[in-house]
Amino acid sequence: MGIFLDSRKPYENFKEILSEKYFVDKSMLIQELIPSIGKWNRYFCITRPRRFGKTVMANMIGAFFGSAVDSRHLFDNLALATGEDGKENPDYRKHLNQHHVIYIDFSEVPRQCTSYFQYIDRIQNGINKDLSEAYPEFDIHIGDATWDIMTNIFQKTGQRFFFILDEWDALFHMSFCTPEDQEAYLLFLKSLLKDKVYAELTYMTGILPIAKYSDGSELNMFLEYNMATSERFSEYFGFSDSEVDSLFDIYQKTTKEPRISRDELTSWYDGYHTASGGRLYNPRSIVCALTDNQLRNYWTSSGTYDSIFNYIKDNTDNVQDDLALLFAKEAIPADIQEYAAVSMRLSTKDEIYSAMVVYGLLTYANGSVFIPNKELMDSYASMMKKERSLGYIYNLANASRKMLQATLNKDTETMSEILQFAHDTESPILSYNTETELAAIVNLVYLSARDQYRVEREEKAGKGFVDFIFYPEHRDSAAFILELKVDSTPEKAIQQIKSKNYALRLRGTLGERPKYTGKIFGIGISYDKKTKKHTCKIEEL
Repeated sequence: MGIFLDSRKPYENFKEILSEKYFVDKSMLIQELIPSIGKWNRYFCITRPRRFGKTVMANMIGAFFGSAVDSRHLFDNLALATGEDGKENPDYRKHLNQHHVIYIDFSEVPRQCTSYFQYIDRIQNGINKDLSEAYPEFDIHIGDATWDIMTNIFQKTGQRFFFILDEWDALFHMSFCTPEDQEAYLLFLKSLLKDKVYAELTYMTGILPIAKYSDGSELNMFLEYNMATSERFSEYFGFSDSEVDSLFDIYQKTTKEPRISRDELTSWYDGYHTASGGRLYNPRSIVCALTDNQLRNYWTSSGTYDSIFNYIKDNTDNVQDDLALLFAKEAIPADIQEYAAVSMRLSTKDEIYSAMVVYGLLTYANGSVFIPNKELMDSYASMMKKERSLGYIYNLANASRKMLQATLNKDTETMSEILQFAHDTESPILSYNTETELAAIVNLVYLSARDQYRVEREEKAGKGFVDFIFYPEHRDSAAFILELKVDSTPEKAIQQIKSKNYALRLRGTLGERPKYTGKIFGIGISYDKKTKKHTCKIEEL
């Protein structure tokens, strides 16, 4: 039992996950891998955004196949153990703890690491040391090539190894690595794995798809599966609606004073799409929210997250032109392309959007990209308010503080002035001839309201759909229902709010305890295309 070979680390990590209250059984992923053991197509690279369960799955696979620890008690009650007929899965006992697993977490680095040489030496020397202890009959030297040692062991004993490589792309984010180091790293992976008879199966996971050099021959043995374009393995990463339903049921039964609704979980953490057409929730955020009994942003930023946003801030290929529409929950047509791990030199919108999908900053469906949920929407809002380089977007976002105050004061003159400023600023980009474009501007000029309100667009309310509802964080604060009209009047907008009983979303039905006890304001905003003037009206409902 060593650091890399037959380590008990995956077993211990999966045991911890299995003991969690909000656990989702994804063990059938193992069943999909078993038929490929020892076959030609035995190399898998599965990529997903951060916090989508990649490491959990890697640990589960290592705990099942690895021979370091008897893990029957972890898996006997999971879906993998039994077939649809209720009888034991014949593959279960055949492969449970029957393989020598080499588990490498590439995000781990040596102490005070300053070079690629130190980084890769830790891995090679560590595996070699493990092999020398496991096979003392062989004359193994720590400095020998790992692949030569393993080939020699296989030739004399027939022993094969199961490789699990977690966060394979971590090196591409390390400051000490040069482009030459990155090429050397891919060559290391090729030398260790490609066409090696001792590798009975390789399971590799990370955020970035495999980089393509020249003809791509270095790692072309891998079958690659990403979330945007690959259907296979979709159900094993992220949570489905039914899985969240089950977790929410546990939450309601075990939480003393539940403060989260099922609809709020959808609004905050749903919205990611798979190539198979399914919708997914961010799993880490769901578990954290239910555990904390609080909705907030658990999808923390990182250096990579910030670097991708640099393309928006720098307005590469005029990408800012789409930002207002994205923030208004509009979909932007995009051609999602393979994103090379070694390249941050993105020069077109399609390349930028492809990278943002890979990192989970956007989601992709039906040929378009969009912001998936409130958790990410809030991250964009924060960026808009602090980044001066965003130009007009920054200016409108900061005018939103004044807009919110004017609305609370029923100062419709100031509201109209701010909207006029927004229109004059934005007119080169948006034709402003539709309510969709007007909605994009309203999103920006009410950006600051998101600090005090949950802002929902196109909500089903009463007898129809309303453009915006502003749900206050405090139930006794004022709530807003906002309706937009082009070439109409704000009076007609307010009349629509009344006639379709949009206020029911805030007041509740007869006999139901109101969720919100403060005042409810109906806000009508209209834009006249001929006069290019905005008119606002506010009425207490």
